[in-house]
Amino acid sequence: MLIRLIPVLLIVLLVNAVAAQTTVKGNVKDNKNNPIAGANITIKDSYDGATSDSLGNFSFSTSEKGGQTIIISYIGYRSFEQVITLDKPLITINAELKQEVSELTAVVLSAGSFEASDRKRAAAVLDPIDIVTTASGNGDITGALKTLPGAQQVGESEGLYVRGGTAAETKTFIDGTLVNNFFYSSVPNIAQFSRFSPFIFKGTVFSTGGYSALYGQALSSALILESIDLPEYSAANIGITVLNGSAGFQKLTKKGNASWGLNYGYTDLSLAFKVIKQRQDYSRAPVFHNLDGNFRIKTSKTGMLKYYGYFSSNKMAFTTNSIDSVGYLDKFSLSNNNLYHNLSWKENLAKRWRMNVGVSYTNNKDKIMSGMQDNNKNDVLLSGLEFKDFDLNTKGHYFNAKLVIEKKLKALSAFRFGTEYNFSNDKINYKDYNNQVYPSSLKENITALFTEADVYVTNDLALKGGLRFEHSSLLNRNNIAPRLSLAYKLGKGTQASLAYGIFYQNPERRYLPSMNSLRFMKATHYIAQLQRVVNQQSFRMELFYKKYDDLIKTDNTGFTEAAVNNKGFGDAKGIEFFWRDKKTIPNFDYWISYSYLDTKRDFLNFPYAITPNFAAKHTASIIGKKFVQKWKTNLNIAYNFASGRPYYNILYDASSSSYKFNDMGHIPDYHNVSFSINYLPFIGKQNPKSYPVYVLQVSNIFNIKQVYGYQYSYNGMRKETILPTSRIFVFIGAFISFGVDRSDEVINNAL
Repeated sequence: MLIRLIPVLLIVLLVNAVAAQTTVKGNVKDNKNNPIAGANITIKDSYDGATSDSLGNFSFSTSEKGGQTIIISYIGYRSFEQVITLDKPLITINAELKQEVSELTAVVLSAGSFEASDRKRAAAVLDPIDIVTTASGNGDITGALKTLPGAQQVGESEGLYVRGGTAAETKTFIDGTLVNNFFYSSVPNIAQFSRFSPFIFKGTVFSTGGYSALYGQALSSALILESIDLPEYSAANIGITVLNGSAGFQKLTKKGNASWGLNYGYTDLSLAFKVIKQRQDYSRAPVFHNLDGNFRIKTSKTGMLKYYGYFSSNKMAFTTNSIDSVGYLDKFSLSNNNLYHNLSWKENLAKRWRMNVGVSYTNNKDKIMSGMQDNNKNDVLLSGLEFKDFDLNTKGHYFNAKLVIEKKLKALSAFRFGTEYNFSNDKINYKDYNNQVYPSSLKENITALFTEADVYVTNDLALKGGLRFEHSSLLNRNNIAPRLSLAYKLGKGTQASLAYGIFYQNPERRYLPSMNSLRFMKATHYIAQLQRVVNQQSFRMELFYKKYDDLIKTDNTGFTEAAVNNKGFGDAKGIEFFWRDKKTIPNFDYWISYSYLDTKRDFLNFPYAITPNFAAKHTASIIGKKFVQKWKTNLNIAYNFASGRPYYNILYDASSSSYKFNDMGHIPDYHNVSFSINYLPFIGKQNPKSYPVYVLQVSNIFNIKQVYGYQYSYNGMRKETILPTSRIFVFIGAFISFGVDRSDEVINNAL
């Protein structure tokens, strides 16, 4: 009888157990009311749970009782938790998951900036390898950046001319601190290169407007460079070209926590100038000595101390046919010594605080001699042109220090604040044709305070707001500059951005001192951007408007031009496009850029608002890079275009006490096609002792006549074209690394 009752008892127990269970069901959606499929739903500290279906619905049963915690989680979203009481047969939970802000999926604040770095590869535009393999860049940082939208193709003067701004309106920063004399000293009608090798930098931010409140004293643009950290290996290198020789090494300690290195380079252009005829007649071809050293120490798991020191010395002398007196020559000579030091330290502090501190110092000395000679190279002094005979000695001391304290907040949000101090001391001795010396000096102290916050509301919405305060001891004035940018994600890899900012800058030192009280020059930026970066393809379009106020006006004082007031003004507006594709064609990388610029300004000695002579209405570049594995060769080609820039002959009319135009027009359109080949013979070979790279580069391969503008005689009655030093330039060299194979870098990091 008992045996017969067992099945009945089991059935009763099973029914009671089922009846004791609770069903938990519900729905999971995101904050846009879209269902989330595949979300995990569990009861904390139990095995009971389920997974949401394609509509976000879920259902499961549990025998747990009393107060329990339901956890709903999904990758990329914040976990949802809710305390429930399991005392009913059915409990319904509807959950809304909020996106977790992460660097992989979050929108990027990018309006006005091109960035390449180890941390933001998806947004990378130009890295050091791109710079040295861009055929028209000549291995120079700014030469390569001129292929990006916003930068002008100015060939007669060094610097970056951005969106209608002068070269002085673009400032360069290394590891956060300002760099003075970033370029070699100016030479009449010959653009000079930047002093620093692209390979000492791991990160590049080229901001064509709307940049961070951490940086100031630049009306138009900021070039922000970050130096490399510890190398992966100890290595040595040798470079031999028709122009120069170089050698260096980098030593990594056995523990891998510190390194140090030295590099030396010697350049003599006399052989190249004998082969390729120059428009200048050099009595002393340019000769350069460059020496740099560095050390890097990992101070902790999160800290890094870095030092970079640089010294260069160069001399040159040449004559050109004088435009002021036919049959005579203008002579020019330059001797320059430049010393630069940069020390920076980054360290994580407690509770998500981080400190960045940096100091830099520059000492620059120029000795310039000018005069006139007859055709036999004998010095002469011509009546009425005595002002062309002078000696100019300048000595500049520049110091910059910056401290930034940053607090990491939730997700990617952050708050930072800090201070900056900038000191400059320029001493000038001008000696005229009578050996009369006119000494002058100019000291300036600029102190700044700044604060800034990055706020990531969601993965799709972020904003950056900042405020910068500056005081100038020279002007005895203060300024407050707000900065704001906003980015919104439209879809995968696609976003829209807006940026606004006010920027202040002191008048250029070459127009100072002034007898009158001056103010800061001011520019207000408005930028709208659309960007898409997906699968090795990048597209961006920017609209911009820049309004200038308080630009300086100048007048002639003797034979120099000095600032007299801040009554200048102007604006610049335009649209820019950029497209880069590393995907469509295997082992082929190309980019296309285009800029339209409409700008006018009334500044310096302009009689009214006109388009400055450094601004072209249309500029464009097409760059291509192809690695041919079979030939072990990297092929690079570049085409640069700029529509004709305006030119003017502005003369002072003493009778009306005003400036007037004597001549005006447009120079011919600019075209340049350059080509380079990099041959890597040891690609694919096992354990070679060295890793050579052979380079051939030809600029303006079609021998197109290029005109940079016109220069006028002192009386304004005669003009001459400003032309490149030579139509075609050929560069041949070999670079050899020992200890580590860097061939893959030379090919292209996209392969």
